[in-house]
Amino acid sequence: MTATVKPLTAEAGASPPVIRLIDVYKSFGEHPVLVGLNLDVPRGKLTTVIGRSGGGKSVLLKHLIGLIRPDSGHVLVLDTDITLLGQRELNEIRKKFAMLFQGSALFDSLSVFENVAFPLREKTTLKEKEIRQKVLEMLEQVGLTGMEQKYPSELSGGMRKRAGLARALVLGPEIMLFDEPTTGLDPLLARTIHQLIQETQRRYGFTAVMVSHEIPEIFEISDYVAMLLDGKIAEMAPSDQFVRTQNPAIQEFINGGKEALHPDLSPAAGGAAAVQEARRP
Repeated sequence: MTATVKPLTAEAGASPPVIRLIDVYKSFGEHPVLVGLNLDVPRGKLTTVIGRSGGGKSVLLKHLIGLIRPDSGHVLVLDTDITLLGQRELNEIRKKFAMLFQGSALFDSLSVFENVAFPLREKTTLKEKEIRQKVLEMLEQVGLTGMEQKYPSELSGGMRKRAGLARALVLGPEIMLFDEPTTGLDPLLARTIHQLIQETQRRYGFTAVMVSHEIPEIFEISDYVAMLLDGKIAEMAPSDQFVRTQNPAIQEFINGGKEALHPDLSPAAGGAAAVQEARRP
């Protein structure tokens, strides 16, 4: 399938993309995952990549930060091709990133405060008073005021996600990666976390890339949506345009494998709200 990614730099006033994947191929053994994938990630926006389970979304995400290297192709971060870097230079580039993993990856033996303070102690020369101030401010931003002495085992799933987000944001990254951030949460908590991600992205202005399976909720929070299909980006567009796609494979995916219940409720007719309505029983 031919990708229909429109170069974001072609848009009026658009700045050069923060990350570019150019003709990226990746296979594991005899199993191809990415096959000539191209993607531009716009600066200061939230871009969400959707696609079928096992289709390579997390593999794509790990290419952005150099956790996986492509078999061929290029991954440019701020115009630097990270596929050509040695470990030391790659580690320097990674300082611009933070990542929120599916399980939040908190240290079970550390309190919430110590978890969030950990990167500050490891990577800065801040004094303890300054660290405490930054940690408490960040916990307040994610709605965890008063929870600093709790341990991860004492937190709900949603609170663990919030603590993981606080730790990821505390160093002020330029680029945030979110790997299925609402996995394992009920719909209400998932919506809350999505809203928190949107609010923090707007507040701090970082470039964000999220992989998610949450349809149609991601259309409400994302600036851009891209669909990974058959190892390529089948389509990428601003969220309100993406839901009006005429690509039948994408329409089938966002309608949960079914035709729209009524023509007036199709994505082309009404966007994200229409998709939500169409999928209600």
